[in-house]
This record gives sequence, C-alpha cells and structure tokens, in this order.
Amino acid sequence: MKGEREKNLFKNTIIISIGTICTKLITFFLLPLYTGVLSTEEYGIVDLLNTLAILVIPIVTFQVEHAVYRNLIENRNNDNEKNRIITNGIVSVCYQIFMFLALFVILSLFIKNQYKFYLLIIIIFNIFSSLFMQIARGLGDNKKYSISGFLNALTTIIFSVLFLVVVKLNVTGMLIGIMAGHFASMIYLFISLKISKYFRYKLFNWTTTKQLWKYSLPLVPNAISWWIFGSSDRVIVSIILGLSMNGILSAAAKFSAMYVTIYNIFNVSWTESISLHINDNDISSYFSKMFDIIMKLFIAMAITLISLMPFIYPIMINKDYQYGINIVPILLLGSLFNIVVGLISAIYIAKKNTKAIANTSIFSAVTNIIIHLVLIKYIGLYAAAVSTFASYFIMAMYRIFDVNKKYFKININKKVVMISILMFLFVISLFYINNIYLNIMSIIISVIFSIVLNLSSIKEFYILISSRIKKRRMI
Repeated sequence: MKGEREKNLFKNTIIISIGTICTKLITFFLLPLYTGVLSTEEYGIVDLLNTLAILVIPIVTFQVEHAVYRNLIENRNNDNEKNRIITNGIVSVCYQIFMFLALFVILSLFIKNQYKFYLLIIIIFNIFSSLFMQIARGLGDNKKYSISGFLNALTTIIFSVLFLVVVKLNVTGMLIGIMAGHFASMIYLFISLKISKYFRYKLFNWTTTKQLWKYSLPLVPNAISWWIFGSSDRVIVSIILGLSMNGILSAAAKFSAMYVTIYNIFNVSWTESISLHINDNDISSYFSKMFDIIMKLFIAMAITLISLMPFIYPIMINKDYQYGINIVPILLLGSLFNIVVGLISAIYIAKKNTKAIANTSIFSAVTNIIIHLVLIKYIGLYAAAVSTFASYFIMAMYRIFDVNKKYFKININKKVVMISILMFLFVISLFYINNIYLNIMSIIISVIFSIVLNLSSIKEFYILISSRIKKRRMI
C-alpha cells in the first residue's frame, strides 16, 4: 500500500513532466527572441493583457473546472456520475460565458483598446481548454493532460514566431500565438477525450450545478488572491512606474515562473495522491516524508539558480531588460514559499475545505498589495519582489500551523531549515557583490550543497531505476 502510493505518484509525475518540462523549456529559451523583437513597452503590454485574462477567467467560470476535477476523482468507476458531472460543468461554463459576452459587449462601447477582441477570444479559448484539462485529470488521463499542455505551448511558439518574425505584427503577433495555443489544446482534448460521449444535456440540473458551485465558489476569491500575488504587481508597476518597467519585471519573473512550473508538474499528481489517501492511518508520516523530499529538492534548485543567474540572465535576456536581474533572487525565495503553500493546499483540497484556502489567500493577498503600495515609491521595482516574498511567507507559515492544528502533524526537519537559511544568505550575498570569481565559487558550493542535501533521495532514485532495469533484463 505504502509503496503503491509512492510508485503511482512517481509514475504520474513522470508522465506529466515529459510534456510539460519540454514545453516550458521551449518557451523559456525563446525569451531571447521575445525580448529581442519586442520593446520593453510592447512586452509590458502583452504581459498586462495576459494578467487581465488571468483575473477575469476565474470570475467568469466560478472555478467550476476544479469542482469537476475533484468530483470526477471519486467517481471514475461510475459512468452515470461522470456524465452528470461533466455535463453540468460544461453547461455551467457555457451559461457563464454567455453572461460574460453580454457584459463585454456593453463595456466595449466605453473601452477604447485595439487589443480587446483578441483578449476576449483568448479568455474564451482558455476557459474551455482549462475545463477539458481538468476533465482529463479527473478521469485519470494524465497523458492527454500532458500532451494538451505541450500542444498549447508548441502552437503558441510556432504562431508567435510566425507573426512576430515573419509578418512582424509585434504585440498582435504574440496575442495571435497565445490564442492559437489555447485553441489547439481545446480542440485536441475535445476530440481525444471524446467529450461528446459524456455530454448529456438531459442530465443538467441546477441541484448538481449548485453542488459544484458550493465547492468551487470559495476558490474564486482564492484565485483572485493568487492573481494579486502573481500579477497585481504588474498592474501597479504599469500604472506607477510605466509599461516599460512592467516589461522588465515580466522578463525577470520568467525565471521564478519556470521554477514554480517544475513544482506544478509534480503538484498535479501530488494533489491527486493526497485526495486518494487522505484517510490513510499513516497520512501524517507519508505527507511529512514527501514534504521533506520535495522541499530539499526545491531549496537546492533555488540556491543553484541564484548562483547561476549572473551568467544565465545576460545570455537569455536582451540588454534593455538587464535591470531586472536584481530582483530575481527575491522572486525565487518568494516562489519557494509558494511551493510550501502548494504542498499544503493539497490537504485542504482533499478535505474539500476550500473556504480555508480562500481565507488564508485573501489575507495574504491584501498584505501583498499594502506592502507593494507602501514600498514602491521608495525602492521601485524591488517592491514587487519584496511584497510577493512577504505574502507567500505569511501564508505558508499560517497554513502549516492551521493544518497541524486541524488535521495532522507535519514534521519539519529544523536542521535542514537552519542550514538552508545560512546557505541562502551566503549565496545571495555573493550574488549582490557581483564579482566573477565569487560567483564561480558560489556555483561550486551550491552544487556540492545540493548534492549533499539530496543524497538520500538520489540513492533511493538510483535503487528504484536499477531495480526496474534489472526486472526488464530478466523479462
């Protein structure tokens, strides 16, 4: 039983990571192209429009796609329930999109923006793509989930390059690329999952829809809170410091975003695993073990990335964006606590306690905005990074305390925590001194530290791979 949990978690993570890592790496390594073709202001505009889309989507959908996913997990062997859940999820989303379209038409009469209709199409395609992706997860089809993400990014890249480099449409070209990516993902999942097979309009009823909303509605303020964490700084920077500074911030944030993306790959299977095993007698030891393993890995990654940044950033990012390198270490630290929050969120989801997710997120989001607005006049772009770090830290600490009190004890390795803090202080100090010889020394020490910190996990992974190779040879 214990072994099966770890095996399934590992298997699902590998399946999802194959598509997602390749996808994100391709996107990430196109940063030199994007920052080379687009001015800081143009890049800032694209980022701002994406930011607005991220805010609007959960408000339109009520986050019902997450309710669909959570309920499908419990009903994978019940065809009637699967049909009922998927049908009500799709109809609910369609009704809400219709209401949004009516509101958009009215508002568009007063809003003069050349990109507003591109934004509308992106939002609609994104909504359906996200819903179908959650259906794939709920049905346990992680392969199609992974492929859809890969297809989204690949299509986005192809169309972006085509309309940026060949047609030279600049901002419009990037928006067309984003739109095409969501459309490709949506169509692929609709066909491959055979969505029409599950859809039975006669199964739609407001009782079921309300049940889905009961779970999902508390996630809306949570999503808005996460938008405040990850995106409100872009709006504030755009208004106070200008679109060019937002472009610089957006480019700098891509490194921490890539870092969190690697965790999010794991989080897909992690959330499923905790939901399936939340009532196991040894859930405390299982969670604590996995928490320790994952935190060691991402602590090592953050420290190594910070030490590498003086060499990577100038290569990846156009010289007009170089100022952004200064905030990358703070953004990475904030992202580390974002991962802590994500690990613990799986418990709330498993317990269907979405209200707790919302309450903690709202408080931390308000903290984020207040700190940002207070500091931005004094420290400029640094305020975005500092406020994000502070709010993630507060939320992580609160959720650890809350889970320990309500559900079960999370055993945290205090020795690892203390050593890691000292290592972060050391590496960040050398980063800001910015001496090439000290930077090289920082990389060497970071790599050695990372290996030592994760030595037990490396050994376990080696044993697992070796045993599988031996089994295949015997066959």
